[in-house]
Amino acid sequence: MESYYAAVYWGCRVESAEQCAGRAETFFHLLSRCDPDYTRWFEKADSLKKALQLQFEPTAETFERFFKRRSYKLGRVGFIFGAWTGHEGREHGGMADLLCGSDAQGAPNSCFLYLPREKPGEERVLTAPVLTEVLRAMVLAWEPDWGVVTSGDFRDSLSQEGDVGTFVGWMTYFSSPRGEVPALPAPVRVASIEDKGTLIQLTSERISAANPGHVALARGVQVVLRANGLLEPVVSGGAAS
Repeated sequence: MESYYAAVYWGCRVESAEQCAGRAETFFHLLSRCDPDYTRWFEKADSLKKALQLQFEPTAETFERFFKRRSYKLGRVGFIFGAWTGHEGREHGGMADLLCGSDAQGAPNSCFLYLPREKPGEERVLTAPVLTEVLRAMVLAWEPDWGVVTSGDFRDSLSQEGDVGTFVGWMTYFSSPRGEVPALPAPVRVASIEDKGTLIQLTSERISAANPGHVALARGVQVVLRANGLLEPVVSGGAAS
């Protein structure tokens, strides 16, 4: 069974705890509109019992408090935080990992969402309409350079290194500064996300690395985008998770 994820990445952007907290609130608020599984969140912990006692409201005030803890600070500047939906196992719900406010040169800032792997969440969430809104929530909150919705297997079939920014997924986002997206063959769809950038969707049905047609389509699109200078690494040495 393929494991799918949605993620956005951006380069050095030093931001305060207050700024990152505001972005996190926007992300979780918009994400809650995408699926019922994303309306309840818990901090991570060493045990299931302890984690289930750590439910929180994803407000700016809450995140600002979190980001002032030593455990959520990332060196001199930047913050790292993980949350989960309270389901036993990511197969039924999801986990979100944030790395923001960092000035690191070799690793990108990111927002990463693990998507459900089993019914009923898998049937509801792993659809083009829902995941378009998930990626839109990420873009509006974090203003990333690049983003993707894909499976690990699909990514690996297109890129040996998996460097963020260098491959396409089921859906791929490019910020406006990365360049203009050229015309692409059917059934690929291209749409704007407000004034932030462009979203490319390969197919209306879920992509799979086991489908040769999906892989061939992605490789063809990847060739066109690379020729137009769009598939450049977000940061050097920044591999996808």
